[in-house]
Amino acid sequence: MNSGPVPHTRKWPWHGWLGAGLAVTFWILNWTLSGPRTHWGFFPMWLGYCLTVDALVFKRKGDSMLTRSPAAYIALFFLSVPAWWLFEVINWRTQNWYYVGEEHISDIEYFLLSSLSFSTVMPAVFGTAELAGTFLRMKKINRGPALTLTPAVLLSLFIAGVVMLFLLLAWPIYFFPFVWLSLYFMLDPLNVWLGNRSLLQYIAHGDWRPVIALWAGCIVCGFFWEMWNVYSFPKWIYRIPFFDFLHIFEMPILGYLGYLPFSMELFALYHLTTGFIGIRKFQDYIQVSPGEDKRI
Repeated sequence: MNSGPVPHTRKWPWHGWLGAGLAVTFWILNWTLSGPRTHWGFFPMWLGYCLTVDALVFKRKGDSMLTRSPAAYIALFFLSVPAWWLFEVINWRTQNWYYVGEEHISDIEYFLLSSLSFSTVMPAVFGTAELAGTFLRMKKINRGPALTLTPAVLLSLFIAGVVMLFLLLAWPIYFFPFVWLSLYFMLDPLNVWLGNRSLLQYIAHGDWRPVIALWAGCIVCGFFWEMWNVYSFPKWIYRIPFFDFLHIFEMPILGYLGYLPFSMELFALYHLTTGFIGIRKFQDYIQVSPGEDKRI
């Protein structure tokens, strides 16, 4: 890895034009065509979003996820698929969302096209988080409270995650919000124990900027997910107990809070997976902390 300065052209990169073209073209198609179309139009639309955001990051800071390592960027799409399927599996128990129109495609098509769509989740969230980190206001955030990572603290966090997952699966109608908390509490202590990169390492130094950047990135992605979903077909519909009011698009307003810990779970899942399969050179690839300038 090289942390030294690299000359940047700061020109709008070619993949930014490609991304903008894909996003606009498939946004129009997704909202104007009749009949089932989102199952094949979702991926190119969100690929366009990912490439456009990556180009914005490159324009603002001189490098980006794609330009740092095309191989790592492509791998991110593959790692994203099982990450989101994990939440789909949990949703079989909680039933907090379902898909209208999936009956128009076969089970094989549903699995393959859904997996292709799920592949854009991590690139979209991490790319938008890195973009958020380029803004001066983010860089100027002062240090916050620090958490000392003693063995007892790490074990307590892990046990809390296990308890939350148990409550979620046992009584989903009451504890369904834990789907966006339990995995993080379990996985990030594991990352510390296994020597993987973790958000807890930043929090231990009082540096909450990576967390805030992830929150900002995921909220922006959440807005586009919910907005583009409105006129999609197939589309998802929510069933949220107790809080199903004040909708912004299909999502109840309080549901957007789930995007905050969800971004942290994605970060923990990415680093646990890359550590487990032995590609530790990708551990420093995701740059969500303002001022980070590490390259593979």
